Amino acid sequence: MTSSATEPGVDTFPYKRQCPFTPPAQYAQMAEEDVVEVTLTGSGLRIWTISGYHTIKQLLTDPRISASRKHDNFPFYFIAPPEFRTETSFIGYDNPEHTKTRRKAAVTFTNRQVKRLRGRIQEIVDEYIDKILTMTPPIDFHREFSLAVPMTVICELLGIPQDEHDFFIEHGTCLLGGHSTPEQRQAAIVEVNAYVDKLITLKEKEPGEDLLSRAMAEYAASGEEYTRRDLFNMIRLLMNGGHETTASMLSLGTAALLEHPDQLQLLLDDPEGMIEPAVEELVRIATIGDTAIPRVALEDIEIAGKTIKAGDGILCLGLNGNRDPEIFPEPEKLILERGTRKHLGFGHGLHHCIGADLARLEMQLVWTTLFQRIPSLRLAKPFLEIPRKEGAVIYGLWELPVTWDLPAED
Repeated sequence: MTSSATEPGVDTFPYKRQCPFTPPAQYAQMAEEDVVEVTLTGSGLRIWTISGYHTIKQLLTDPRISASRKHDNFPFYFIAPPEFRTETSFIGYDNPEHTKTRRKAAVTFTNRQVKRLRGRIQEIVDEYIDKILTMTPPIDFHREFSLAVPMTVICELLGIPQDEHDFFIEHGTCLLGGHSTPEQRQAAIVEVNAYVDKLITLKEKEPGEDLLSRAMAEYAASGEEYTRRDLFNMIRLLMNGGHETTASMLSLGTAALLEHPDQLQLLLDDPEGMIEPAVEELVRIATIGDTAIPRVALEDIEIAGKTIKAGDGILCLGLNGNRDPEIFPEPEKLILERGTRKHLGFGHGLHHCIGADLARLEMQLVWTTLFQRIPSLRLAKPFLEIPRKEGAVIYGLWELPVTWDLPAED
């Protein structure tokens, strides 16, 4: 990889990871240079990648960068349908609109509110483990468990019936997966919007205790009017971000623990004391949103010896930031005991993940329950042979084949 002197089209991004938890080979040189100009695969757009931990944090708190999808050089790293060129709720807003819009949903994701969900989430985890134990192994853990648990949680938060969850699993995979064409993504958006339109109408007539009803009430209490587009964007964001990200982490994290039996044993020996640092370390090492922090410079920015011009696109590479050896010694190793919230797995600054506490709780309950209830759980296929979501917005596994020992017959 070379710097901005590279001719357009020679170097393309994103690259493929050599194994699920190892950065692509080109990342090492980008980490050395910190700020590097590359060409996006598909669009051919020249953008800047940012690798240093401190540089990423500095940029993500800089008011001279924008999260708006409406900029001409916004760094989509796939060719996006027209709907993706709009501001997708608060994830694509800058202040003051960001804070004003985000607070409508934030009431559901406060740490206090999330703690109230603990009992129900534990029930959901147990219900899906019960379901797995009725099956004959091997099974696809990703499909039967990792996708199902967070989707059930987010659908219950939104007041969506159980028998309609598969619709959102399918469409979420289409929207955020790496195999979908622009036409398929556009069709999925249209279908999701049609469903959400009916859901909004229902909640307007029959409000409940769900997130959507509460968001409408927040608007009413503040005296603000909302548009259906506001609600569309909020729901679509929470459904995609609220289940695809956690599902990817549940599969990757489970596989990582199974691949590192010494670390899994540490967790089993002291689940109460180890689970919180374990979750943070697994989020750090997986960094599923490696390229999910795109921005555009609003002004010329001098940083790390380079000049990012006004209008230039930027991608903050969390995978490199989370492997900064000054912050995380021996960063390539999974060391549960060193788990810390310093990582960039949930972003940083204004757009820090609104559902971080919910995701943490789901992962904590899964990994303190799963291996206790299925102690013989193991991979049914070599880890490096499991297909991965290369080029997807959210990194992860397409499947996770697992098996376990069946009870001996009498």
